[in-house]
Amino acid sequence: VQLQASGGGLVQPGGSLRVSCAASGIVFSAFDMSWSRQRPGKERELVAAITPGGTTNYGDSVKGRFTISRDNTKDTLYLQMNNLKPEDAAVYYCNAKNWAGSYWGQGTQVTVSS
Repeated sequence: VQLQASGGGLVQPGGSLRVSCAASGIVFSAFDMSWSRQRPGKERELVAAITPGGTTNYGDSVKGRFTISRDNTKDTLYLQMNNLKPEDAAVYYCNAKNWAGSYWGQGTQVTVSS
C-alpha cells in the first residue's frame, strides 16, 4: 500500500494551496479517506474526512476554508485549502481506513508565512 502525498509548499497568509494523495495497492473506492495534520510540538489532528460515497466532515478550525474531495477514477484524494493562516502550517498526512486496515502516507509540508 502506498499513499503518496504531494502539493505542499510555501504560501502567504490568505493564499490557497491544494494537496493531493495518490493511492495504490488498495481498492481506493472502498476506503474512508482523510487528511490529518501535525504542527510542531502538537499531536496529529484530523482536518477533514470523506466516505466512499462522498460524505464529508471537517475539523472546526478549517470549516468554510478547506474542501476535501476524491476522484475514485484516479485513486486520488485532494484537500483544497483557502484563506490559509499561519496556524495551518503543518505536515499534512493522508489516511485510508476501512475494515481491512488503516494506512498512512508520508506527509507533505505546508508552510504559511509572509
